[in-house]
Amino acid sequence: MKRIPKPVFFIVAILILLFTYSAIFGVSYYVGDNKQTITKGITDIRWGTDIRGGVEATFEPADNYNATDAQLDSAKSIIETRMVSSGITDYELYADYNTDRIIVRFPWKEDEKDFDVENAIKEISSTASLTFRPGNSYEKTSIGSDGKYVNQVATGETKTILMDGSAVKKAQAGYDSSSTNAKASNYVVSLELNDKGTKTFADITEKYNGKVVSIWMDDIMLSAPTIQEKITGGKAQISGDFTAEEATSLADKINAGALPFKLSTASYGSVSASLGENSLEAMAIAGIIAMIIISLFMIIMYRLPGLIAVIALFGQMGITVAAMSGFFPVFNSFTMTLPGIAGLILSIGMGVDANVITSERIMEEMRGGRTLDGALDRGTKSSLSAIIDGNMTIVIVAIILLLVFGPFNVLSFIFGQSTTGTIYAFGYTLLVGVISNFIMGVGLSRVMLRAVAGYKFARHKWLFGGVKDGE
Repeated sequence: MKRIPKPVFFIVAILILLFTYSAIFGVSYYVGDNKQTITKGITDIRWGTDIRGGVEATFEPADNYNATDAQLDSAKSIIETRMVSSGITDYELYADYNTDRIIVRFPWKEDEKDFDVENAIKEISSTASLTFRPGNSYEKTSIGSDGKYVNQVATGETKTILMDGSAVKKAQAGYDSSSTNAKASNYVVSLELNDKGTKTFADITEKYNGKVVSIWMDDIMLSAPTIQEKITGGKAQISGDFTAEEATSLADKINAGALPFKLSTASYGSVSASLGENSLEAMAIAGIIAMIIISLFMIIMYRLPGLIAVIALFGQMGITVAAMSGFFPVFNSFTMTLPGIAGLILSIGMGVDANVITSERIMEEMRGGRTLDGALDRGTKSSLSAIIDGNMTIVIVAIILLLVFGPFNVLSFIFGQSTTGTIYAFGYTLLVGVISNFIMGVGLSRVMLRAVAGYKFARHKWLFGGVKDGE
């Protein structure tokens, strides 16, 4: 058996526990009354309408605009893209072609406290437009909610639009490690232009070489870079004092595009939760009790491998929560529904099953007379195929659920047109849970097993579920 340095056990275990704590509770601090979030936690998850309620709104073209069916479909698609890019997956969206209405229902934002329906509606119905303009003159400056200066309303030559967002093929948030400006943020938004945009942008950068070309979203100036050279490759960057979240949000808005016509709200209202947050608290308490019982069972039955399995289960839960809360800056908070919680619980069960199979195989090898090292080597290898077979079937089911009930309805030609929402959440948490099970339950738990076996105090078969030495 390949030996792993002994300290690796404590290093991996501590890192897993620290990660799980930060993923569940988040890391933040206060500057006066303003909360500064470093990493998001479980409280930053956007809960579905079944748990927390939400908003219902009916939109119609503003100014009596007579929209065609194709334009209604385009507006519906853009609203859907905006919701998905914001992590809203529990929604209902319909287009009524007879009355030119678009009906949508979606949950409250994760940080919503005032439950302001009008502000919630603006999140998906805004007609934000990206433009590139000469110069950087503006009429007024205000202070944003984050305390930063916001330059607004173009004046002079900056009123001229050189290129709009229709020239952009794709936008993606990223980190520019090559930046040498220590005072500026290294987060950027990379733009990939379409064929027409590539030619237009090449002409702009040639004409304004050495001059400022500002980038605007509606009446707000996002950035005002100086053109350094003619850009002909069809790729560019928006840089500025962005945080990771701001860069991601801007990229999402650019990708979502502008609506084909301005929307007005015909009617709106709030949607009551079918379960309520009291049910969520009850489920949380039940989950904690279940985790305690599982942990005791694993430790009593399998001793040291059981303890390592418990650490791996905490890590698996941490990864799953991190994938839903927006812990990783490039991902938005995911909408969690009751079926989504069921998917999380099922994936934890798969994690327990994987560790039970491995522990049982190790015990069988020791009962067959193998040495501790031989039992660990043979037991972990022989259990791998069974774990992969069991988990791959779940992965296939989860992917089918995502394709059928997800935002893109890839398999709708087989199953019929379906709406996104609760089933999608189940498939998502199930898939993420199984992937995290492979990382923790199959990968790091085995690393910890082999590392801890190097310590003299741990080299007793009894600690691994075998009989006491000498019996």
